[in-house]
Amino acid sequence: MKIKLGLLSAGCLVGAATLAEAQQLQHCAPRDQVVERLADKYGETRQSMGLGSNNAVMEVFASSDSGSWTITVTMTNGITCLVASGQAFEELAEALPPKGDPA
Repeated sequence: MKIKLGLLSAGCLVGAATLAEAQQLQHCAPRDQVVERLADKYGETRQSMGLGSNNAVMEVFASSDSGSWTITVTMTNGITCLVASGQAFEELAEALPPKGDPA
């Protein structure tokens, strides 16, 4: 839960950047260039996505072969910024815990 909250916070910060700010950041580029680089250099493909504040799109890219992963945020202007990356990606499909007694 802490990781999810941290990622959402990071996504909100990046999603709030303006076009001028995004162009100055070293880890931002047009989305098609970012996706191509993640695929070519790291073998990563999109695993999940969601809509954040200001209509920013958060995506998780990962490679099942190497275990590398990258989280990106794409702003409405088409600029994509890298938010986080790492190793040991695992796909999970956990069920929700049972709800308590509705007393």
